[in-house]
Amino acid sequence: MSLMLITIAVFNLIAFFMPKKLEKLELYATSAFALCLSLIVDIIFDLKYDWYGYFEKGVQIPFVIGVIGVYPAVNMIFLNFFPFHRSLTVKVCYILGCSLFAVGYEWFADAHSTFFYHNQWKLWHSAVTYPFLYLILLGNLKWVRRLGNKE
Repeated sequence: MSLMLITIAVFNLIAFFMPKKLEKLELYATSAFALCLSLIVDIIFDLKYDWYGYFEKGVQIPFVIGVIGVYPAVNMIFLNFFPFHRSLTVKVCYILGCSLFAVGYEWFADAHSTFFYHNQWKLWHSAVTYPFLYLILLGNLKWVRRLGNKE
């Protein structure tokens, strides 16, 4: 539980104090999307298939606090610092670096706390999945920006 609370505090402090490069509506809409996406994925992979989970099987208040406290902040940080105007190589390195950080955090959380556990899900599944999740977040931001330009 302490790792989750530390994670929430650190990521939200970063998200709050970082110089914002995105508009408030973009941050809000993409964070809401990230939260919904994480809940859908976690419901399927945790509750339906029991591949991984948070704390213990099923939904508990700490799980809800963790998801609400972590995913929107991570989304804001990832998108805010994304190198939009840099080369494709820099963009790929940024996504891979964020994915590597996420896999490392997941390993640490699984090995050193009760915040996260794996059953059939392996770290290599996460290593393959994270880049696609980050691309989905980028695609959603692009969609939000397209919708904003049409109004």
